[in-house]
Amino acid sequence: MKPLTIADPKTMIPALQDEIRRSDESCYDHRLHGVLLVAHGLTCPQAADLLGDAPRSVEYWVNRFESNGFAGLTEQPKSGRPGRLAPEHLEKIEAALRQSPSQVGLTGATLWDGKTLAAFVRQQLGVTLGVRQCQRFFRQLNFRLRKPRPVVASADPEQQAAYKKTPQTGKRRVG
Repeated sequence: MKPLTIADPKTMIPALQDEIRRSDESCYDHRLHGVLLVAHGLTCPQAADLLGDAPRSVEYWVNRFESNGFAGLTEQPKSGRPGRLAPEHLEKIEAALRQSPSQVGLTGATLWDGKTLAAFVRQQLGVTLGVRQCQRFFRQLNFRLRKPRPVVASADPEQQAAYKKTPQTGKRRVG
């Protein structure tokens, strides 16, 4: 029988690995396969090489399976710093973003941006956040950052015409 091959393995292997990591269920199945390979007698580095993972990851999976059974292979909560805002704070931020900054008590701002939102959070909620974190809230809450268009002060049309590099159409240069 002719061996089967994948047409473009250099492209398909990373795509398949991305697909495995896309959901908790597929990650669980992937870990099951790793433990199954070790149960069949492969070493953790061999199983990791076949699966495209680090040997230490397969060791973690086997140890968690040995100590907690199948539950040890499920997605574990990620560690990290807890958020500084409670869910009710996010609701207040979302409600504020639906109004103009002046309507919620911020003077001098006409549109929401990271700085304005940081000032609102500090003033209304008593939490100091960075501008970049406040900018992330726009995407998280499905808002778009809008930049104001620059307003050009009224200028003298004669000086503007004299400043232009190219002559106006229909007029010839004299000289």
